[in-house]
Amino acid sequence: METEAAQRRNEFQTGREKLLADTTNLPGWRPAAPTNGSNTGPPAAAPPGKRTRFNPPAIVGPNNGTDGDDGSNGTPFGFYAFNRPQAPPAPSLQNCYSVAGTNRKKVATPVPPSGPAGSRRGQQGQDEVVDERLRNVDPKMVEMIEGEMVPRGQNGGVEWDDIAGLRHAKAAMTQAIIWPMQRPELFTGLRAPPRGVLLYGPPGTGKTLIAKAIAAQCNTDFFSISASTLTSKWVGEGEKMMRALFAVARVHQPAVIFIDEIDSLLTARSDGENEGSRRLKTEFLVQVDGCNTNGDDRVLLIGATNRPHELDEAARRRFTKMLYIPLPDRDARKQLLNHLLGKANHRLTDEEISMICDRTEGYSGSDIHNLCRDAVMCPITSVTDISLLDAAEIRAVMLQDFETAMGRVKPTVAPRDLEMYLKFEKEFGSLR
Repeated sequence: METEAAQRRNEFQTGREKLLADTTNLPGWRPAAPTNGSNTGPPAAAPPGKRTRFNPPAIVGPNNGTDGDDGSNGTPFGFYAFNRPQAPPAPSLQNCYSVAGTNRKKVATPVPPSGPAGSRRGQQGQDEVVDERLRNVDPKMVEMIEGEMVPRGQNGGVEWDDIAGLRHAKAAMTQAIIWPMQRPELFTGLRAPPRGVLLYGPPGTGKTLIAKAIAAQCNTDFFSISASTLTSKWVGEGEKMMRALFAVARVHQPAVIFIDEIDSLLTARSDGENEGSRRLKTEFLVQVDGCNTNGDDRVLLIGATNRPHELDEAARRRFTKMLYIPLPDRDARKQLLNHLLGKANHRLTDEEISMICDRTEGYSGSDIHNLCRDAVMCPITSVTDISLLDAAEIRAVMLQDFETAMGRVKPTVAPRDLEMYLKFEKEFGSLR
């Protein structure tokens, strides 16, 4: 038994030596570089039974195990190499250059600017001209801001005559804003126009309409931005949006930026204030100062608020002109009524319209608009069955309809709020 076992061990050792010899003589074999603690000899074949997922078993031998059924090259039994290392071909200088060129990172070649202040930014395989002032601005924010922009000539052509009353506001805005925009060469140095205007007063008095009229008269792009657009729940996004707003406005200058309800952005700072709100105010002050210091920028900031006393002192200082937009007086209310009832079917005499004007003291422009809408609905609501009503059979609006409407539509401005506006005008108003 010992002799038979020794014979089998000798046969196994002989076959193993032949396997290693044949493996090292395979074409393309290159020994691996020696490492610390590793065997520098030829790699040993994996033991039978350990088969990997991707390497099928291969019979080792010069003829690939085709000389006989008993094994490889007359050995007593065939040796199967599982996980046989596949050595790569010897590297050459040409192959190194080829691999380096294949794996090299693709770096875009800089494109020279297309103009004195322009560059190019690739977008979907195409080159897009980008102004230098927008280089560090998020393109998505630029697109969002431009979506809020009304291009010049497309703001409805609002004229001063479309605004009832407010003669003092029209005259002040014409002299302080419109003339410098139309003739910038005449208004330089100390004659430079204000870069920030604050419109304050009760709600529904036409502050937004005044801003649109200024943009139309100056032939500028109009950015109508709400306070919610400039705020975000993500840290730092509000400051980026504020920076993008002024950057896009500088690109499209001359431009008018109108921020409605600006008091929600620029409330007075306090110790318990949110850090994000404080950073947003700081960014606003920085951007406004940038417009004021650069004499070449023709960007006008108009803010509208119903609560001017809540503005931060530093922000209020940036608005060099503050204009009070009061409730319409009697002449303005009459002009507004005639304009609203111009296309309506009514039988109101001039005396009856004057009577309505007397009874609407304290109504804002939006209140009068709601009053007229409610009055013209009375001829329809008085019908019991609307399915049998023909459009030609609707009766005309009468004074009684306005009396009914005034019982339902009340003024929305409280007297104590009017006192607050008058007090603020006395302290800070500049154009009254």
